[in-house]
Amino acid sequence: MLALKRLRGVLIILATLGIFSQGLAQNVTAQSTAEKSFRLYVLDGGELESSPDNYNLQVSEVQTTSLALAAFLIVHPKGILLWEAGAVPDSERVMEGTGSRQIVIRSDKAERPVILGPSLLGQLAEIGYAASDITHLALSHYHWDHSANANLFAHATWLVRPEEKEVMFPSIPASDSGRPMTFAALKDSKSISVDVEEYDVFGDGLVILKAARGHSAGHQVIYLNLPVTGGVVLSGDLYHYPEERTLDRLPTRDFSLEQTRASRVELEAFLVRHNASLWIEHDLIGHRKLRKAPEFYD
Repeated sequence: MLALKRLRGVLIILATLGIFSQGLAQNVTAQSTAEKSFRLYVLDGGELESSPDNYNLQVSEVQTTSLALAAFLIVHPKGILLWEAGAVPDSERVMEGTGSRQIVIRSDKAERPVILGPSLLGQLAEIGYAASDITHLALSHYHWDHSANANLFAHATWLVRPEEKEVMFPSIPASDSGRPMTFAALKDSKSISVDVEEYDVFGDGLVILKAARGHSAGHQVIYLNLPVTGGVVLSGDLYHYPEERTLDRLPTRDFSLEQTRASRVELEAFLVRHNASLWIEHDLIGHRKLRKAPEFYD
């Protein structure tokens, strides 16, 4: 009788352990699924002191003269894509904290004052990612305020339009508004030449790179079809201030104003076709309203 009771006790313990193991396995599976779900993180890059007259706007016509600086992490079941790489390299930050004013000197010797946001790598770490976890890198264009930390992601697959790559790595270096030292490592990166108007990054219609030439030779925007939030287009520098869009103003110094206007017309039609919202990356008022990492949009 005693042996039988002991046997029953062992069986109960084993059954309990089995239930616990099953629950643990289900929990791990749930976590894995959550980690692979499609989502968008907004990364805060600080602020850029700017002048609206560069965009044919008056100070009285804009809500604020400063521009937002941002990057975005796109987590997809088939890869992790960083869109934009910030304005100040983490290695050049004068202070670790936020709110400090730092001068960035462009290749053409122009000085651009930036109010620092959190470091890019610090924001990635806060949501559980290291630079080495990034599988894909895409920039709207090569200008200094979008490519500052690009060298950190030279291991990733770089999605770039051929005309943009040609400007970034010309046979004869030229002095312009870029900072070539911040993206020099991309020259040897594995890259995909994006030579179609709309490029489906992961083959499921959820992440699409769309040509939007004009601000630079190979400027592009990115469309995300988020399951809850819906369609969103991140504008790159197709617009800087929202008033450019509402008042129909063109910048003064784009690579091609004709292409910029045509790209804007096409994008407006694209937004209607896809019932998508436009997030103007440099729109400081709009940027402040967005949920920042570690919160996300799905």
